[in-house]
Amino acid sequence: MEKLQYISQGNTKQEQEFNIRKALDHGIQWVQVRWKNAPENELISLCELSKKLCSEYKSVCIINDHVQLVKNIDADGVHLGLNDGSVEEARLILGENKFIGGTANTISDILQRINERCDYIGLGPLRFTATKEKLSPVLGFEGYLGIVNCLKNRSMEIPKIFAIGSVTLDDLLPLQEIGIYGASISGEITRQPSIINDLKKAMI
Repeated sequence: MEKLQYISQGNTKQEQEFNIRKALDHGIQWVQVRWKNAPENELISLCELSKKLCSEYKSVCIINDHVQLVKNIDADGVHLGLNDGSVEEARLILGENKFIGGTANTISDILQRINERCDYIGLGPLRFTATKEKLSPVLGFEGYLGIVNCLKNRSMEIPKIFAIGSVTLDDLLPLQEIGIYGASISGEITRQPSIINDLKKAMI
């Protein structure tokens, strides 16, 4: 599984498409299409286009929240927030061959996601981020370390955890040293897609 994920940004379909194309042009290999409060027909159109683009670039295309849409357009998987429906239901709809990711903020969320057999977990936020409307409590590096240590103390295998929430290039090494698998980055890549190569190099 790729260690670097791009979470799309943009207030319009045009902005979203532009940012996704830029990220793919600069080498991103995992795109999560995330467009909250979008008109349904425009979201479907964007997701169909994103799936086509990702296929052309041999990249993974994940859709945020919309399980049935993933099935309809044969995207590579879905990412579910804590209030976006159950992983179990998504698995029944999508089958075993699609990625299902889940959001987490606390150790209890992590244990829930492990129990649900998520393929990966988006844990955060690392710090304040303006891209989330209802932001969970900020974890900071100490929060990640505490959660990883809690899992180790229970003799549990550390799942594929991705840091989210205003993650920057300089954060990647300390996060990996803690035991975090990868990072889901939105703002930094949207603002400067040319940084993708540096981000990938920093992923050990």
